[in-house]
Amino acid sequence: MRIGIDLGGTKIEGIALANDGRELARQRLATPRHDYDATLRAIAALVTALERETDETGTVGVGMPGTLSPATGLVKNANSTWLNGRAFDRDLAALVGREVRCANDANCFTLSEATDGAAKNAAVVFGVIVGTGTGGGIVVHGRVLTGPNAIAGEWGHVPLPWPRDEERPGPACYCGKHGCIETYLSGPGLSRDYHAATGTEMDAAGIAARAAGGDAQAEAALERDGYAGLDAFLSTRGS
Repeated sequence: MRIGIDLGGTKIEGIALANDGRELARQRLATPRHDYDATLRAIAALVTALERETDETGTVGVGMPGTLSPATGLVKNANSTWLNGRAFDRDLAALVGREVRCANDANCFTLSEATDGAAKNAAVVFGVIVGTGTGGGIVVHGRVLTGPNAIAGEWGHVPLPWPRDEERPGPACYCGKHGCIETYLSGPGLSRDYHAATGTEMDAAGIAARAAGGDAQAEAALERDGYAGLDAFLSTRGS
């Protein structure tokens, strides 16, 4: 049996698969934000729960925000900032009592789509994740292109292209810069924009629900978010 864990900034989802690919069990729980040790414990508990449900022991793989640095072996570039600088794979392996293999979540997603999903048989695939963070992965002829720094395809930390005057210098980003695409085109970015315009704290799902109900402020926030996304997309095409 194989256990796959999707570690996100908002939720952690686990799936147990039989060796022939059949889904045996699936469970989800909230991510303990800003708490590294609690995040490790939550993943370990999820692995245990899946094994109890299936009455089998499995190998463990984790799709994670950021990546393990080839130079240090520590996490870098994770929007779940409490992971950065940590020996995540080794710490989790110690908790679950076996080897844990980790890979960037956008790379995992892109490889999946290139293998048997929407991009099957395409020679070159660029996959985009927009959620708590903004990420991307590249697959060439069925193999993930990671690059020498293990961050090939990551586009969330380039500047917002063609910013309007009111968008300069842009919101502060955890990476230390201002105006990164991720600060606009992400769930937290949408929440920040809505709060700046209305004074009301609300998550992305709530804003979308309000917009669907005809709320003008929510619709305007989604429109601004859409403009940021369109600008970013056009910049990748050299337009």
